[in-house]
Amino acid sequence: METNQILLEINSEIQRLEQVKALLTGNSFHRTAGRPAASSAAPKKRHISAAGRARIAEAQRKRWAKQKKAAK
Repeated sequence: METNQILLEINSEIQRLEQVKALLTGNSFHRTAGRPAASSAAPKKRHISAAGRARIAEAQRKRWAKQKKAAK
């Protein structure tokens, strides 16, 4: 039996097992080759509050100070 034929049979067995697994778990997920289709809806942007921004800025300043102190 040729190597290519063996690989084709293995791939078909993997696909069959994935389908059985999807049926048993109730998951209708089916893998396809290639990149996933692009989403038509733009993702919602997340916004950060002014207080959150201030906390992040202060933490970064502390990191910079620590790094500057260690460099001396």
